[in-house]
Amino acid sequence: MTETPPPPLEATTGEHPQASIIWLHGLGADGYDFLPIARELDLSGLAPVRFIFPHAPMMPVTLNGGYVMPAWYDIVALDRSAPEDAAGIRASAAYIEDLIARENARGVPSNRIVLAGFSQGGVIALHAALRHPTRLAGALILSSYLALRESLPAEAAAANRDLPIFMAHGSMDNIVAEALALNGEKQLAALGYAVEWHGYAMAHSVCPEEILDIGDWLKRVLG
Repeated sequence: MTETPPPPLEATTGEHPQASIIWLHGLGADGYDFLPIARELDLSGLAPVRFIFPHAPMMPVTLNGGYVMPAWYDIVALDRSAPEDAAGIRASAAYIEDLIARENARGVPSNRIVLAGFSQGGVIALHAALRHPTRLAGALILSSYLALRESLPAEAAAANRDLPIFMAHGSMDNIVAEALALNGEKQLAALGYAVEWHGYAMAHSVCPEEILDIGDWLKRVLG
């Protein structure tokens, strides 16, 4: 990371949360981006949940002409052959590890923590979840893709080999191509991960049907 981000935004569904969802926004947004979505989720029947919405640091993004914006890592291009900002991805994943440790210190064990993210935030959530040394509750990956594919087989944590993974994507996404996401899903399946794939007739966004599916999935993995 090029700078220390501000403290994350937090919201809870009740007193004394017994589970946590760390939810990362996409490129150019901030932690407030998915707060309205969280409030739309039907989590009835679950014990109180704490939502944590980190803010990405400001950095220049090559894909956008070097413009400085909130970003979890630099992007050169969105295709399989483009160079990846491995250092930036790993730095942001390390920050998420710190947030997991903070939740552990507040009494929420790792197996009650979901890592979630949209687009660029989903890249970090998936990267961190697959490599976290203790069992997590799940990974919620929206309109995103698998990065640093070549290093995953050697770095994957045994504790999360059976991690529930929810991957969702829009068939009309003109920012992150659905084919890029599906390629990652296929690689994860080849490595033995059980990925639950959800496709929607939408662009690079979130739709009402997806929100319902996310709520149902969260109730399953945190129930």
